[in-house]
This record gives sequence, C-alpha cells and structure tokens, in this order.
Amino acid sequence: MTQQEPSLENRRPLKVREVGMVNGFARWLSQKSITPNHISLLSILFAALAAVYLFATPYAQGLWKVALYLLAAVFIQGRLLCNLFDGLVAVEGGKSTPSGELFNDIPDRISDPLIIVAAGYSIVSSSYGVELGWCGALLAVLTAYIRTLAVSIGAPASFAGPMAKQHRMALLTVACVAAAVEQYVWQHDFVMLGALVILTLGALITCWRRAAGAYRFLEHRS
Repeated sequence: MTQQEPSLENRRPLKVREVGMVNGFARWLSQKSITPNHISLLSILFAALAAVYLFATPYAQGLWKVALYLLAAVFIQGRLLCNLFDGLVAVEGGKSTPSGELFNDIPDRISDPLIIVAAGYSIVSSSYGVELGWCGALLAVLTAYIRTLAVSIGAPASFAGPMAKQHRMALLTVACVAAAVEQYVWQHDFVMLGALVILTLGALITCWRRAAGAYRFLEHRS
C-alpha cells in the first residue's frame, strides 16, 4: 500500500471535483511551483482574514459593518476553495507528499475555530454569543477528531453531517450575507446568533452520528 492510498480512501466526497472548470484550474496550478501544502497553509490566512472581519463588526457602523460581513463571507469561501484545490493539485496533479495528510488536516483544525469563534464575538444582540461560538468551535474540532480516531482504529472515514466542514462553512457564509442585509435594514444580528445555534446543535448530532457509525462498524466486524 502506498502512502497516497489512505488519502484517496478517506477523501471527502465532493461533486464539484467533477466540474471541468475546476479541474482545468487545478491542472494550471499543478504546472506552477505551487505545492498542495502551500495551498493548505493559504487556507489559514483566508480563515484568519474572515475572522478579523467578523471580530471587527461590533466596532463598525452602517455600511462599514455591512462591508465587513460581506468580506468575511468572501474569505470563508476562499478558505473552502483552498481546501478544494489542495486536494486536486495533490491527487490529480500528482503532487502528493508523505507529509500531505498533516497539511491537509492541521490547517482545518486551525481555520474552523478561527471563523466560528469570531462569529460568536461578532454577536452583540445576545450575552451568550461568545460562549456559543466557543462551543461550536470545540464541537467542530471534535467532529474531525472522531473521524480521524475512527480511521486509526480500523473504521471507515465518515464525512457524515449534518454539520460537516462544508456544511459549517456554507451556513456561516449564508449567515454573513444575511447578517449584512439584516444590518443594513434592521441594525441587529439575530441571524448570526441563529446560525451559531444551528451549527452547534448540528455539530453535536454529527459527533454522535460519526461515533455511533464507527462503533457499529467495529462491533459488527469483531
């Protein structure tokens, strides 16, 4: 078994990888002096920028606050694009490395908490927004830990939701855009509060589903 085979088996299933334009851009990237590890590290920068804009929203007013929410949405999507193209360049571009799994996973464990915690600090309409953000971030990391632990003890990788990484980031992107509209029209941030409630509960369910799935597989196998 080669070092790349586990990565392929445990790869997150994404239909967007089959899009011609996406594959064309990945091939273009693979011809440059850019490695998948560089792209993975870039995802942290995008996540950090999204976090900075979210952290700044309570200190802004009017159109500045609207702009900060929209910029956060853009950089959350930038982070996801990095997650997409690092894998495409590694596998389809033939640039996978023995250390690739580290660069594939560790940046995600940094990026998720950065964005989710910052979303909690962006909330001023509730006194428990910060706690909700931290709780959501911890559960997001736990979903990945359970998946990785399950694989390490012989269970298949589970990317089940309802709040896997792409679901979390899609929810927060929509929440940022909706919060921008909400701020422009009503000047409050209940949308982001609701999004974090959904994210936290969804991540809790995701942890349960992944752990239960691994348990059933291992018990049935034995």
